Amino acid sequence: MSDREFGGNDDLSLPKATVQKIITEILHSDPGVTFAKDTRDLLIECCVEFITLISSEANEIAEKEAKKTIACEHVKAALEELDFGDYVPAVLEVAADYKKQQANREKKQTKIEQSGMTEEELIRQQQELFRSATNKFNSGPQ
Repeated sequence: MSDREFGGNDDLSLPKATVQKIITEILHSDPGVTFAKDTRDLLIECCVEFITLISSEANEIAEKEAKKTIACEHVKAALEELDFGDYVPAVLEVAADYKKQQANREKKQTKIEQSGMTEEELIRQQQELFRSATNKFNSGPQ
């Protein structure tokens, strides 16, 4: 499958700086090796093609199951279907780590919770603010 099958969107890419950082980390263990910029760009194109291929297959699998959201199991099935089954354990490990991070993430507090006031206190304060605003409005211009 090529970009032509997906509308030929030339805007699809990965951040060059991020890819360069990954390459640098990989090559760190072999200091005498460098990576040409055109080779980096080719690698980016290959990555985009791979992502497009996997996501397209995962989408087809999800559609067959009448699902509107592509889930982890669809990506897993797509990898297996396209003979990339060797990647499945690593993908599942990353997915589990992500799920764990999301579960451990602190729940954001609402403004009401942040105020530290009870609901009754907040209602009383709101009524006082309304009374004050009404009095100010009724007193006219000063």
